[in-house]
Amino acid sequence: MENKIYSINGPVITIKGETDLMMMEMVYVGNDRLLGEVIGIERNETIIQVYETTTGLKINEPVIGSKSPLSCVLGPGLMSNTYDGIQRPLKAIADRYGAFIDAGSDILPLDINKVWDVEVSVKVDDRLEGGQIYAQCQETALIKHKLMLAPDLCGIVIDVKPSGLYKINDVIIKLKDDNGKIHDIDLTQKWPIRHARPIKDRKTLNMPLATGQRVIDTLFAIAKGGAAAVPGGFGAGKTMTQHQIAKWCDADIIVYVGCGERGNEMTQALEEFSELIDPKSQRPLLERTILIANTSNMPVAAREASIYTGVTMAEYYRDMGYHVALMADSTSRWAEALREISGRLEEMPAEEGFPAYLPSRLSQFYERAGYVDTLNDQQGSVTIIGAVSPQGGDFSEPVTQNTKRFVRCFWALDKSLAYARHFPAINWTSSYSEYIDDLARWYNENVARDFTSLRAEMVKILHEESALNEIVKLIGADILPDDQKLTMEIARCVRVGFLQQNAFHPDDTYVPYEKQYKMMKIIDYLYKEAKTLINKKIPTRLIAETGIFDRIIKIKYDVSNDHLELLDEYFHEIDQALAKVE
Repeated sequence: MENKIYSINGPVITIKGETDLMMMEMVYVGNDRLLGEVIGIERNETIIQVYETTTGLKINEPVIGSKSPLSCVLGPGLMSNTYDGIQRPLKAIADRYGAFIDAGSDILPLDINKVWDVEVSVKVDDRLEGGQIYAQCQETALIKHKLMLAPDLCGIVIDVKPSGLYKINDVIIKLKDDNGKIHDIDLTQKWPIRHARPIKDRKTLNMPLATGQRVIDTLFAIAKGGAAAVPGGFGAGKTMTQHQIAKWCDADIIVYVGCGERGNEMTQALEEFSELIDPKSQRPLLERTILIANTSNMPVAAREASIYTGVTMAEYYRDMGYHVALMADSTSRWAEALREISGRLEEMPAEEGFPAYLPSRLSQFYERAGYVDTLNDQQGSVTIIGAVSPQGGDFSEPVTQNTKRFVRCFWALDKSLAYARHFPAINWTSSYSEYIDDLARWYNENVARDFTSLRAEMVKILHEESALNEIVKLIGADILPDDQKLTMEIARCVRVGFLQQNAFHPDDTYVPYEKQYKMMKIIDYLYKEAKTLINKKIPTRLIAETGIFDRIIKIKYDVSNDHLELLDEYFHEIDQALAKVE
């Protein structure tokens, strides 16, 4: 059956009459074979969204079905690569076409000519179940790629090649399934991007994703396999925060999705990632990173697909037993793509013009995070950190509000903090983490038994300061009693000395849990000892004149991460300073 274009409306095209196309089927549109997807089928009309620019497309050009959904090609070579939203390799495209992507580009996602040193681990007559590992190869210096059978396939090995050098399309094993059909298994597999990859079991989230950022690790921790939102207006530091997490978090693999961001900002991000050195291995960070760049001037339909492409790749490496952190920057631009396509489809708009199914699409994305038992009996996780760019910094808009429903960690960025050079600019009064209780046991066993109680005390001091600031604005700080003045001074130690962090300082850009804990312990000790003096009617002014508050604020710079034993001397220093005014 020949399908021809009837109408073109931006990225949306229609075909009149009956077709043999299926819902969600990937299709090739026009003479240039533009990539598209069937998104609606009515009795006499089929609607397709095109993932490339439709400029130059004409009525009556052919539409050819592929008999399969829009899928990712998964295999060795994904790591260190840069793709657009529909998995076209941007480096290879630049080499062939230059700075702009040619319409209907047929460059394959993976290099079919590259040779991999494959170590085969199965033999003839072995039974393979879906997701089971049959071979492995060294993808980069940091990542060993485990070649797995597609999750929807199982059977008996009837032929197997020996370990050696192979290209990705070389057949490694032949498999006879339970119906007697023989399958040629090479180094790749395909998976529909809109479907979550199957798992054996979901596990409780009780282990934190260590980021080395104090305000996150201590106050608003995220669990491995959890989901977090990073909302903030223009210039609040969303991208900077995600870069710090990508560089320092203890995930094995980073998937960074630049979804609808400005071209110059995306270029800067790509250049920075290529220059970053992995602090754990001293190798380029790119060796364990996949980049997906879909800038704001690229077709909106591809922007909508980009986060699904990213999370599918993340799940693939999760199934190998890796811990993956996915950064989506930003989901607001993705939601705007949904809104534009919905408008062209003439769907009934909901709040602020977004489609009524915005919440369900957000939930489908964030629900793909998790800490799981894989089909091959390993444990892996996907942690999703999505940036949100509310217009004018208004957190009451639909994308931010609906995102809050599906994440348990909310890092609200404050533009006023960013303008005051306080980074990370996470506002401690409007941010929250619901993972703290789940992680308490881990903190008690791996950091210190009083870690969570110190954290609670710190949060209490910050909230007290917030309430006192309202009074100070009205009548000034001098009128406060000494115990409240002390609270203000300790809160300053917490804000400036603990929460504020310098990404360009060698000892402050990343802080291990042990140093975070001891810094909290020192601030808490100073608070309790100074409170004792206040109860003896000694004014806060005399304590401040000793300079001890400023001394504590400088701990983050004065004590390196290699000499944490020096922190123990601060308790004696506090005693000496307070003894002078007692």
